[in-house]
Amino acid sequence: DYWKAVEDPAELALLGDTRATDRVVEFLHERETGDRPFFIGFGLSKPHSPLVAPKKFFELYDLEDIKLPVDFATRPVVPEGFPPAAIRTINADLFIERDASVDEARSMIRAYLACTSYVDWNVGRVLEALEAEGLLDSTLVVLWSDHGYQLGEKGKWSKAGSLWEQGVRVPVIIHDPNAAGNGRASPRIVELLDLYPTFMDMTGLDKPDNLEGHSLWPEMRGEPSTRPDWVLSEYHDSACNATTLMLRTGDWKYIKYVGYPPQLFNLAQDPDEIHNLADARPEVVAELDAKLKGIVDYDEVDARVTAYDKRAFRRWRMEERSASTYEENMARIYSGWDRLTDDLVQPWTKEDEAKVVAWLNA
Repeated sequence: DYWKAVEDPAELALLGDTRATDRVVEFLHERETGDRPFFIGFGLSKPHSPLVAPKKFFELYDLEDIKLPVDFATRPVVPEGFPPAAIRTINADLFIERDASVDEARSMIRAYLACTSYVDWNVGRVLEALEAEGLLDSTLVVLWSDHGYQLGEKGKWSKAGSLWEQGVRVPVIIHDPNAAGNGRASPRIVELLDLYPTFMDMTGLDKPDNLEGHSLWPEMRGEPSTRPDWVLSEYHDSACNATTLMLRTGDWKYIKYVGYPPQLFNLAQDPDEIHNLADARPEVVAELDAKLKGIVDYDEVDARVTAYDKRAFRRWRMEERSASTYEENMARIYSGWDRLTDDLVQPWTKEDEAKVVAWLNA
């Protein structure tokens, strides 16, 4: 199932995020008191699919009040911000090989919201345990996510797979009892790479000089920020036909698809990334492309990634052919993603293989 509201007590007790939270709360209540510091690395799986959560969190949201993405109704008409041929708008997690109906979309978004509230509840349980043990005012608490999720935006239902806002924008919340900025939201953009040097500064530990991230500690103490005014993201996985990089600075977001036309969005005016301004604002494209090139030589990166892809594929293909499983596995890989059923498998043909050979020889 794509989503499930759980209410059976026995099944509720088996939910992984509930059990993980139980272990953290138990540790906090049973740990030996004293001055010895402790560290907890606490990971929750939701709202990753499949979207399973206690029914009470589904009941927080009325199905008829669920809002669809602004570009949901425009499909199959392609919105202006739709990607160039570099992007494969396939669904890696949900609605494989098909689109979602309006009812399915609302149910899916509701389930995602329910799972997010389920996460909030579990985080709250940990904070309550810290407070009950008198630790909240002496404990650093940091909450972040590894990636976002597209819930029908641009027709895509899956995690990551693009550098649009739904995939790359994540929460970062830092609670430091001794920081001047507690309770304050910062408008600055940061990277997850910034967390490690921030932790080192927060705990008074020496950090290497060659870190790519920038500590957020000065800003947390009310001092001027020392990090640049831009952030960078890269994507090289299977949902893209090209090396893809994103440069975000101010209101502008520039996405470079090596070998394909770029995208340019003004997020203040167009937060849903519907209007690609690359053709209308060539001067901004030139400025941001030069800035991006100064940060990372994307042509050289693309050459290295492509060489690796071909080298790894040749090795894998040789092993598969030796096992007489190459055509069978290529048929399944080529046909879709998770939850691939036999009826969706398309036989691997000579024409398919010719495309692979052409790519290897390019």
